[in-house]
Formats: sequence, structure tokens, C-alpha cells
Amino acid sequence: MTLRLILTRHAKSSWGNPGLGDHDRPLNARGRASADAIGDWLVASGHLPGQALVSSAARTRETWARIADRLPAPPPATILPGLYLAAPGEMLAVLRPARAPTVIMIAHNPGTAQLADALAAQPPDDPRFFRYPTAATTVLDFAADNWRDIAPGSGRVVDFVLPRDLLK
Repeated sequence: MTLRLILTRHAKSSWGNPGLGDHDRPLNARGRASADAIGDWLVASGHLPGQALVSSAARTRETWARIADRLPAPPPATILPGLYLAAPGEMLAVLRPARAPTVIMIAHNPGTAQLADALAAQPPDDPRFFRYPTAATTVLDFAADNWRDIAPGSGRVVDFVLPRDLLK
């Protein structure tokens, strides 16, 4: 069996309200357009998640909501406070009990970039992969029957995309 992980960093957030804490910052206009573009790209590419694991921050929840609006049958999101600013090990621990064969995880940097790099057997030939800008998305396939069985270095990168490449 093949398991597929769609690993997305939240889209660009707004710093327009200095009274808001980091956890509560929403997306800005560019972020909203980027999240829409990622959703459209997922559909066009056939990368349709059956489960969504989303950080509890406003910007990750809004990123998911905009992506989900583009999907033909979006799964409900599991909102996880433990993904807020999580390190790669914490993110992997959240992923291990997943049940769907295709899971989207939306979280933050630097954890998202570090997890993508750790899971990939061979990183994509794109230097932006290591910076993992906002709304960067990597699709990784694993030859495993259970999420508990995936290990660092065992993921095959199927796709890597940035919204700026989609919005040209």
C-alpha cells in the first residue's frame, strides 16, 4: 500500500493588527490567493486528502478552509494545538495515528521545512524547498501500510510547489 502526505506550510499571514497575538493572525490578501491556488493545484494534480491535520493557529485554519473550499469532497479538519510551532518529531507523532491513505498536514516553519527534509529520501531539485516559503507544499509517498511505519528518509517526493509559481 502507498501512503501519501501533503505537507503544507500556512499561507502568508497579516501583521496589520499589532494587538493580535501570533496564534491569532489571519491570512492577508496574498495568503488567501495562495491558499486558493494550492487548493486548485491539489485538485488539478489529483492530490485529494482523506484526512486533514491542522494547527490551531488562525492562519493555518484559514489556509485549510480556503484549500477545502476548492476540493470536491474535503474531509473535516482535525484542529491540533500540538501542531502550533511544532518541531518535526512532534509533527511526526501527530501523523502516526492517522487513518486515511492521503493526509494533508498544515503547520508552521521551521518544523514543516525540517519535517519535509527529514522525510524525503531525495529532496526536490529546487533550492526553495529548504526555505519552505509560505504555502509551500510537498507531496510525499511512502511504501507503508500504516503511518506508524514511516521513517525519516523513506518518502518519495512526488511534487513540490509554491503558490508564486501557480499565480504567474
